[in-house]
Amino acid sequence: MADATPAVERRTQPRLTSDRWQTAITSIQQNAILIRGYAVDEMMGRLSFADAVYLLLMGELPTPAIGRMLNAVLISTIDHGVTPPSTLAARNVATTGAPLKDSVGAGVLAFGPHHGGDIESCMRFLDRAVALVRAGHAPPAAAEQIVLECLSLGQVPPGFGHRFHTRDPRASRLFQLALELDLEGEHVRMIRAVERELSLRQADIGIVPVNVDGAIAAICADLGFAEDLGNAIFLISRLPGLIAHAHEERTRQQPMRQIDVTKHVYDGARERRVPDTRR
Repeated sequence: MADATPAVERRTQPRLTSDRWQTAITSIQQNAILIRGYAVDEMMGRLSFADAVYLLLMGELPTPAIGRMLNAVLISTIDHGVTPPSTLAARNVATTGAPLKDSVGAGVLAFGPHHGGDIESCMRFLDRAVALVRAGHAPPAAAEQIVLECLSLGQVPPGFGHRFHTRDPRASRLFQLALELDLEGEHVRMIRAVERELSLRQADIGIVPVNVDGAIAAICADLGFAEDLGNAIFLISRLPGLIAHAHEERTRQQPMRQIDVTKHVYDGARERRVPDTRR
């Protein structure tokens, strides 16, 4: 049968060719921007940054509880002083007079398995234990098994231990919020079981507290994030801190200096209370 579509209409229809590909993230049309289907101008002033991050990564808007939880996660690792390798990398590039974007980029490139990469590793670690529980093992037995696997290799489980903190205040607060917001799931319960198992072995391995990476890993796993997005959460969180350090280095310090982090002195604001802005 002949095509009944008028010739003019046929000419205006886009041709579907083999070089087309798909994206489900953002639609850009004249005077209209849709992010996962939501108009960005309607999102502005209505959603928090954490809500928008969740929407981009997960495809749907978070519940109020999840949005508040993710906001806390993003704040928890926003900065950790001048000593982390990523911060030192950003400052070392900034002291050369390099542009801010290059300095921050150097900081991002300094993330690795031992700095910023522990979240994904811990998510995989916890998944192994959760799989054992789903297969019928009791949680303490599953925790003991995966802890012994790590210790037999001479390794501390990912998400545990810290060079400064014997009790990471960020991890404690995240777990508290997960409980308050009714978001404590099987991964959070498992990392608690692992923490208890490690505490039983303090005489042999010392104090090995769950750190902020471990808390984020457990919470993100319970929220349904894919494992390879765990490190992305850290990247998003730490970016403002890298920007602040690179900017301070460029504006406050002499160029081309040899940076010795052991000689830094904090001269910022004294400890002050965060105002309660909740209504």
